[in-house]
Amino acid sequence: MRFAFYGRVSTEDQQDPQASKAWQLSRARSLIEPAGGEVVAEFFDIGLSRSLPWKRRPEALRLLDAIKGPDRDFAAVVIGEPQRAFYGSQFGMTFPVFVHYGVGLWVPEVGGAIDPGSDAHDLVMALYGGMSKGERNRIKIRVRSAMKAQTELEGRYLGGRPPYGYRLADAGPHPNPAKAAEGKRLHKLDPDPVTAPVVRRIFSEYLAGRGITSIARGLTHDGIACPSAYDRARNPHRNTQAWETTAVRAILQNPRYTGHQVWNRARTDEVLLDVEDVALGHESRHRWNDPSQWVWSQTESHTPLISRDVYERAQQTVKARGTVGDAGKARRRSRHPYLFRGLLRCGLCGRVMDGSVNHGRIYYRCKATRDYVRQHGIEHPPVLYLRQESIAEPVDQFLSEELGRSRLTETLHRIADASHRAALAEHHQTDDVPTLQNTIDDCDTKIARYRATLDAGGDPALVASWITETTAIKKAAQARLGLTEAPPERMSEEQIAAIVAALGGLLGVLRKASEHDRAEIYSRIGLEMTYRPGTQTVLAEVRSKEIDRVPVWCPRGDLNPHALYGH
Repeated sequence: MRFAFYGRVSTEDQQDPQASKAWQLSRARSLIEPAGGEVVAEFFDIGLSRSLPWKRRPEALRLLDAIKGPDRDFAAVVIGEPQRAFYGSQFGMTFPVFVHYGVGLWVPEVGGAIDPGSDAHDLVMALYGGMSKGERNRIKIRVRSAMKAQTELEGRYLGGRPPYGYRLADAGPHPNPAKAAEGKRLHKLDPDPVTAPVVRRIFSEYLAGRGITSIARGLTHDGIACPSAYDRARNPHRNTQAWETTAVRAILQNPRYTGHQVWNRARTDEVLLDVEDVALGHESRHRWNDPSQWVWSQTESHTPLISRDVYERAQQTVKARGTVGDAGKARRRSRHPYLFRGLLRCGLCGRVMDGSVNHGRIYYRCKATRDYVRQHGIEHPPVLYLRQESIAEPVDQFLSEELGRSRLTETLHRIADASHRAALAEHHQTDDVPTLQNTIDDCDTKIARYRATLDAGGDPALVASWITETTAIKKAAQARLGLTEAPPERMSEEQIAAIVAALGGLLGVLRKASEHDRAEIYSRIGLEMTYRPGTQTVLAEVRSKEIDRVPVWCPRGDLNPHALYGH
């Protein structure tokens, strides 16, 4: 009997993914091999919480798709540990899919296949789902309790990016002997001789009556690097020297400048994705806690940059942004259908234009401060506006022409040729074959050494686990080697015809769809636009990497861009 294996490991488990997969797979095989079973497909989610429903785990979703497929090459699924696969009531919402498609589910805890008609089996799986939820909650409570105690009693630095004005310094060996043996050490905050005076200046000027915006402009004018520019290694995605008001506000509101460690300033809440469909599960939301919930160290844990009195006086005058409390910040829900949110860029500065409403009409705008214009050396008015209704119909017409039946086949042929050339060039540039071959050879050497250890009288169970783990690494490298050695293929004529059939009536679909659905379509097909105010035109391109899961990205220059005229 042929089986598919499913397993999962997350950061909550604090286990090595390869080792975790090896023992889960070993446990699954020990269940099915006595019955003549073999694992022919493996699905293993890494770094995902057990609380995520199956449809939101990539490998679990891939397994569900395989179960529904008529050409699947397995008759049943086996899992190594039910607590890792099913959380809470997930079994009751997932197993009916297995039953519907005639796919069995084998679990070690029931000694084989789960009987859909057995109340005892349902009870056992519900019990393990509850145990999984309870285990996760216990882990969270233990971690939070430990962090609270370490902050309050020890003033320990718990990790993360040091605040602007500080740098990390060594604080001795780790108190946990096992971690100390691995070379891990504690750290503490130490004043940065370059940025610490800037923090003191910000507090001093603010308490003297200067506004946050004025402080930011003064720092930029004096050539002082903002936090992201000063710590470029941690901020490679940001390219700015100007100080923002948000950075100044964050410094003013950070209590760690008083020399105390402060924990629990923020929390992560799990909220339902859709209250009408609980099966979709939850998503994490970062929210600020009320200052009364913060945990302060009892004594100073590092050198203060300001006094506690200075900090308290600054807080009395800071205008907090948004509503902060037990409920955190309220979710902002837009009543206005922004068709091109995130898809329209300013041709002068390259930034995404923001949506706004003025007198009931939707506009896209780009704001540039004097500091930003001076820093980047560009000509940019304080605010640029573009009305949505002026470009909506031209955009739909453009998409109809490019993705309609009359020109879509020709367009896709050009895209396929360009995409294939780009993929071949990338394939030749990134040659991982030597590295993968070295990995395979190294695994062979290790396996031979492990077998020699077994022949010399080593522990069979321990050696078997080593061999299983190393074999898994070898198979993964072999699979990757097979993909690496094979050059990318051009999109076939059948794939092109399928896309033409699917997108041929796109304009009609857009005209009938709701505005929210239209916005989703624009995003999915890879629409990108650039507004050029000088010529009052919008440059629109379809640069999608995925249309019906077929790669159709075209490098710039292979296709002529098309301009849409707006006003």
